[in-house]
Amino acid sequence: MKKAIYPGSFDPITFGHLDIIKRASNIFDELTILVLTNVRKTPLFSADERVKILEEVTKDMPNVKVGCFDGLLVDYAKKNDVHVVIRGLRAITDFEYELQTAQTNRLLSQGSLDTMFLTTSLEYAYLSSTTVKEIASFGGDISKCVPDFVAQMIFTKYGVVKNEQ
Repeated sequence: MKKAIYPGSFDPITFGHLDIIKRASNIFDELTILVLTNVRKTPLFSADERVKILEEVTKDMPNVKVGCFDGLLVDYAKKNDVHVVIRGLRAITDFEYELQTAQTNRLLSQGSLDTMFLTTSLEYAYLSSTTVKEIASFGGDISKCVPDFVAQMIFTKYGVVKNEQ
């Protein structure tokens, strides 16, 4: 069985993330979306909330699982016999950081963990969770960025009341 992990903070999940999830789920027999805790970020949603959101948006993808992990990705991969990490690239600016991370994971795993890069579809190349949160915090339209129920959750977190038009 070909298994892969798609790790990230997913705070919040965007259509760009969903694009990568759908495409990776067509390549692998089993794809685990792994919510990781990033100590350098202050999340809008708790890890449990992000897991529940991801479970909801992937409920129609039978080969996709969602989990949460606090620690080194290589440890999770070894424990779960996974040898491929999926990472999305929006622009060349993402590549340098992602390449260093991929090389570090390969080193730490003693060569047993490879990274597969998928470029985000063009219609989502501009999209980041940070941008979505910034737009939402000012009550802006994020309907082209995240699923409707996620947008509502984000607005609720920011105390923004959106009227249906």
